[in-house]
Amino acid sequence: MTGGGADLARPAHRVWADVDLGALRRNLDRVAARLASGGRVMVVIKADAYGHGSVPVARALSGHPALWGFGVGDSQEALELRAAGLLDPILILGTIIEEEIPQVVAHDVRVCIHSMDRIRSLESEARRQGRRVRVHVMADTGMGRLGAGMPRAAELARAVAGSADLELEGLGTHYSSSRPGHPFTVVQSGRLAAMRAAMRAEGIVPPLVHASNTAAVLGGEGTDLPLVRPGISLYGVLGPEVETVDGFEPVMSLRTQIVYLKDVPAGTPVGYNGTWVAHTPTRIATLPIGYNDGLPYRLSNLGRGIVRGELAPIVGAISMDYTMIDVGPIPGVRVGDTVTLIGKADGREVPMTEVASLAGTIPYEIACSVGKRVRRLYEKPAPATRHAGEPTRRIDGVTGDGHVGGGPASGTAAGDGASAPGTDSP
Repeated sequence: MTGGGADLARPAHRVWADVDLGALRRNLDRVAARLASGGRVMVVIKADAYGHGSVPVARALSGHPALWGFGVGDSQEALELRAAGLLDPILILGTIIEEEIPQVVAHDVRVCIHSMDRIRSLESEARRQGRRVRVHVMADTGMGRLGAGMPRAAELARAVAGSADLELEGLGTHYSSSRPGHPFTVVQSGRLAAMRAAMRAEGIVPPLVHASNTAAVLGGEGTDLPLVRPGISLYGVLGPEVETVDGFEPVMSLRTQIVYLKDVPAGTPVGYNGTWVAHTPTRIATLPIGYNDGLPYRLSNLGRGIVRGELAPIVGAISMDYTMIDVGPIPGVRVGDTVTLIGKADGREVPMTEVASLAGTIPYEIACSVGKRVRRLYEKPAPATRHAGEPTRRIDGVTGDGHVGGGPASGTAAGDGASAPGTDSP
């Protein structure tokens, strides 16, 4: 559902995000095409897959020939995937706290090692459970956040390699630049290579070595390593530091519907504190979406939405639950029309990068801020055996359980220019 014309069905939700899982898989294909032969992808799905929904995203990508597994931010994200039945390898890219260790060990979740203390606590729990834990030593080659300095990281790798309870599955580092081709990325790669050489001289050869984020993959740095760790590019979003890259498709579109229309005379203030005043008679449409849903407050009087194939400006201050747009110049607008605030509709587009730029932030934050009230609707990737012309299947992704989506429209449609019941004073 991408438009607001009379030929489209009335939307069933107040505010929703269309998530195209077919585009997601195609983006993974594009990443895989940039890798050396045999290279694999650790898909980063931290922060609920950058707001796209980690369980549906993981299910859509599980089984892809280039996939190694998934990278998450903390143990809660890892255990959510296990509870959903995902059996692929999962690596916690950050650190864990002591209280999380028993569950992480019990559910075969890989852990990044940053300290000798963590090695000892993991060994103790592994022995208690009668398990062997696969770990990745993280080296700080210049990010200055997590990870041990290189001499210390080598000591950690040596300790893991000699442990009866732990398996040294990987060695990683974190590139600090989000810009492809940054010279410091080359410096960090050199430091990692030197560390690998020193470890190899001692007979320590982790099978998985990884460093490359989206920017490094696009810049061709670290793509010859066994594993890469792209995130935002898989969701079709490239930040302002990245020059145009052909092919990557946006995966998420943020949409809502008009719930109230009001004709106002010239001189009418709109929204909190009257930050916008109508210069001529016009028509104001109220949308049931606000900053609690992930529409940045800083888009007030700056952003725009697509309705009936036209761009309508956001007017007045965005509030917690509602936003207004000026639809006066657009003919035929009705209550129930779909409004696209991020994404494509009817030949128009409001890119996430544009929204981020107007809000003075980065696209990552915009994607991650899409709120829990926003219903995710998943467009399943077409199966290989699907006949030409057969439609893809939309599923309701609140729980990612594959339940066929939809349902009755909420509320009652009102006539053109009239309010729906209960919407006169939002």
